[in-house]
Amino acid sequence: MTGSDTERRLREGPRHDPGGSDFWDTRYREAFTPWDAGRTPPALAAFLPGLAPARRVLIPGCGTGYEVAACADAGHEVLAIDFSAAAVAAARRLLGPLADRVREDDFFAFDAGSGFDVVYERAFLCALPRRLWPAYAARLADVLRPGGMLAGFFFFGDGDRGPPFPLHAGELEALLGVRFERVDDRAVADSVPVFAGRERWQAWKLK
Repeated sequence: MTGSDTERRLREGPRHDPGGSDFWDTRYREAFTPWDAGRTPPALAAFLPGLAPARRVLIPGCGTGYEVAACADAGHEVLAIDFSAAAVAAARRLLGPLADRVREDDFFAFDAGSGFDVVYERAFLCALPRRLWPAYAARLADVLRPGGMLAGFFFFGDGDRGPPFPLHAGELEALLGVRFERVDDRAVADSVPVFAGRERWQAWKLK
């Protein structure tokens, strides 16, 4: 199945709002998760050891949560959240002894406690309807500690339909630039087909 075929299937099917948990519950129950690489991306594996000393890491929209183990193995305190009960159940099955690092919760409303040093982004922003993007940026600034970082993968492309909803040229800068400074930006060569050729690894530091 090509990336365009996958994107069409994501848009079709049950006419739920991708801003609601029902939309994603259906896809996890049907095991239709083409955004799930089934492994920790090499760019993240290379990034984690440089976060010294141990940091508090948040993974919003964690899906099956493969990256949780990588964060924990690197010595970081990690919390993964998803508002899809089906996704959380899948992640807990996969993670076994690390299942307690995953909880069902809403990124826009959960208690962030003392805040996080890093928020890891992978297929979360592009899964959100565009109307929620300004709230995403504002919430990042709320849950990160001073000097904290947003790091991960960002999906770029043309058009407005989704999910996945692509970032257009200059859109991420407009969304984050007031509160964040970009400190890393590089191409990604090992994306899953639905994102192939249209992802970049970036890191943004809270000013």
